[in-house]
Amino acid sequence: MGGLGRPSLARRLVLLAVGWSFAALVVTAVVLALLFQQAALRRFEQTLGVLVDNLIAGSIYEGGALVAPAFTDARALRAYSGLYWTIAEPTKEGRLLTATPARSRSLWDAELRPPEDLLQRVRANPGRLVAFDAAGPQPGERLRGVARIATIDGHESVFLAAEDRAPIDRDVRNFVAATALSFVVLGGGLILAVFAQVRIGLRPLFRLQGEVAAVRGGKADRVQEAYPTELQPLAQELNALVLHNQETVERQRTHVGNLAHALKTPISVMMTEAGQRPGPLAEMVTRQAEVMRQQVDHHLRRARAAARAQGPGERTSVAEVLDELSRTLERIFQVKGVTIDWDAPDDLWFAGERQDLLEIAGNAMENAGKFGRRRVRVRADGAGVGLLRLVIEDDGPGLSPDQREEVIQRGARLDESAPGSGLGLSIIDELARAYRGSLTLGASALGGLSVAIELPRAQA
Repeated sequence: MGGLGRPSLARRLVLLAVGWSFAALVVTAVVLALLFQQAALRRFEQTLGVLVDNLIAGSIYEGGALVAPAFTDARALRAYSGLYWTIAEPTKEGRLLTATPARSRSLWDAELRPPEDLLQRVRANPGRLVAFDAAGPQPGERLRGVARIATIDGHESVFLAAEDRAPIDRDVRNFVAATALSFVVLGGGLILAVFAQVRIGLRPLFRLQGEVAAVRGGKADRVQEAYPTELQPLAQELNALVLHNQETVERQRTHVGNLAHALKTPISVMMTEAGQRPGPLAEMVTRQAEVMRQQVDHHLRRARAAARAQGPGERTSVAEVLDELSRTLERIFQVKGVTIDWDAPDDLWFAGERQDLLEIAGNAMENAGKFGRRRVRVRADGAGVGLLRLVIEDDGPGLSPDQREEVIQRGARLDESAPGSGLGLSIIDELARAYRGSLTLGASALGGLSVAIELPRAQA
């Protein structure tokens, strides 16, 4: 669903949905854990509040001392049981005196030490329970307690009850673990659901992409499938664009043909008339007219190739063209005894018109037959994404690096004894460039010249 560059739309949608889902699940899990902890603490504090209320209700002053009621809760009678209570007396300094006889036996020889600001807090909330955390008498013991201030027989006292909060913390941890596991399973399900939804939802776009690729590769001439309401206008616009491009290319071809006919006829007339009247002037007119004809052929060829390269839906089998050219050229060079060995995959297609591939490969193979001795080897194969490579080699004398540069120039001929106008390699170079390809000359393993041509490749 994507490459090494920018992420695809499907990947973006999946990542966005997964990111939002993950954030929502994390926030929900944290909120649920906090709510559960607060609910558990409230229930815990309510239980301790009942104990404080019983202390206040049953406490009396006898002989100037506060006497606490008797309790039947065994935990308050067992040393360091985890449940503790005490009745503290406020001091003049604003602190609580917890070392008093009115305390649970479970404290044994220890004291319940609430926070230093507890007296101020209970006085600020008269008649209400005030929660607090404190350290227990046992090492590492954490207590959760409540306190309430009350006046008994004219004496102000603070009643405190606390209990080991380890069971609450354990319940909260178990709840968080269970919630996290549940949310992990839920998150995995959501990710799979989002992935499936994106794949199914974007399937029409993938089909449209495949159809557009088929049109571009020459397998189809228009987008034909029916698409959802949201994509149907896009498909129609693509078909309109393809049709417009085809009409534009046809108009360019028509103009090129008209121009060729309009120019070639006067040039032919001039050459005919010059040939009928020998002389220096006639020779000059003939030479210049021939140059004009070559120029016209050169520019018209480039214009036709450029128009064809812009048009969609064109593709040509490379193997069929090489087979046809090999048979034809072997008959042409039969007297010389030239054999052409060619090889190309059956599924290799040129993204252009057959006429242009015939001209490109035909010129290169014809040159190899002219200047080679007896062997011409042609190899065609893929050359990366969207490219094919055509290599034509011969066993002739070859060319030096300087000669290779010179021979590509339009009309240049290094061997005047060979027939032809000298435009073969320049034509190949021009047509290859028109198709955004390239021409490279080098030394052949057969001993002669190697002509390597890169051209656009159509999908099989």
